[in-house]
Amino acid sequence: MTKNLIFTSIFFFISILNSFADELNIYSHRQPFLINPFLEAFTNKTGIKTNVVYSTKGLAQRIQAEGENSPADLVLTVDIARLFVYEDKNLLAKIDSKILNNNIPAHLKSPDNTWFALSKRSRVIVADKDRVDINQIKRIEDLANEKWKGKICSRPGSHVYNRALMASLIAANGEEEAEKWGRSFVENLARRPQGNDRAQVKAIFEGQCDIAIINNYYFGKLKFSEDKTQREWVKNLELIFPNQGKGDRGSHINISGGGVVKFSKNKKQAIALLEFLTSEEAQKLYGKINFEYPVNPRISATQELISWGEFREDKLPIIKIAELAYKAQVIIDKVRW
Repeated sequence: MTKNLIFTSIFFFISILNSFADELNIYSHRQPFLINPFLEAFTNKTGIKTNVVYSTKGLAQRIQAEGENSPADLVLTVDIARLFVYEDKNLLAKIDSKILNNNIPAHLKSPDNTWFALSKRSRVIVADKDRVDINQIKRIEDLANEKWKGKICSRPGSHVYNRALMASLIAANGEEEAEKWGRSFVENLARRPQGNDRAQVKAIFEGQCDIAIINNYYFGKLKFSEDKTQREWVKNLELIFPNQGKGDRGSHINISGGGVVKFSKNKKQAIALLEFLTSEEAQKLYGKINFEYPVNPRISATQELISWGEFREDKLPIIKIAELAYKAQVIIDKVRW
């Protein structure tokens, strides 16, 4: 018997016991230190205990292989593309919850209520204050201007964060214009696309480039890092939320989210956790711990996030980002991002 089979058998036995108790089995793509504070708060509030299996990939395939014997009750993940995998494989239950419908806007959940956004993050521009006139960067489209040639750093375009950004450009401007933007953007790069979002900020600090695209929460994580060196990286940075002008579409966003596994033996408890994660208590935690924006429109962002500047989101239905992912990747490959 393989280790995976042994583990699944043990976890399935636990799930049988849980069907008679207030416990939940969670498959999570989000790292433990990011979700544990939420789960602890949920347990303290409801008495429902949680068991978590964490992995960066392969969890959807695992549930598919486990089938009706899957011990999983709930999935938590980041990025709409990863959520869409679960829907595409028909692994999530349709949920009828007045609380979720009331707390989450229509553009931030699946049309058939199988998955729901739990927090938002924006793909933003950061620039060195001394080397860049930030008044010349108002839109993500502005990064295609030849004045920025040799000034921009970026992680590879094929990463889900940048693929989602390209999908948003397709939705806004069409494939032809999105490809044109991509070619000019790549021509403006100071170096070969490499590293993660933190690496782009470090590159600006080291003088390799002046401008980069990152997820907004990296700015917060670096600003309040325990590492003094990383705090230095952002001291001279200006954070720019693009496409905020009158009549413009707003900043491209992506989400963290979750859904109830259709094979769950504890759907009632799983729904209760999703509902809790959209409540005021949890939504404020997303801002405080992860520097993410609330999806619940009645909850304000934290004062720290507000201090970073105006943030108006693109209201494009988030599912369109997943649906356009293939076309986005085709363009990314063509322009060699």
